[in-house]
Amino acid sequence: MIEKVMKIQLPTGLEARPVAVLVQVASKHACSVYIESEGKKVNAKSIMGMMSLGLDSGETVTVIADGQDETQAVADIEEYLLKGKVS
Repeated sequence: MIEKVMKIQLPTGLEARPVAVLVQVASKHACSVYIESEGKKVNAKSIMGMMSLGLDSGETVTVIADGQDETQAVADIEEYLLKGKVS
């Protein structure tokens, strides 16, 4: 299991479209992926769960991944949250 704290640097925060892209990034990995913010932990592969966090640019989250491709999952999510890029 890997946990990594990161700051959201998307200009619009995590509104509907950016959340959908983040869910796609998480869903392409076999491992389980969770995002934790202010004591609330949700499945990063769930649009409704992610929307419930209401995250804005500049907020800090913890990405938690557990499984065979956990390292790549965290790296891909970090690249998206920090740079807005999807690999």
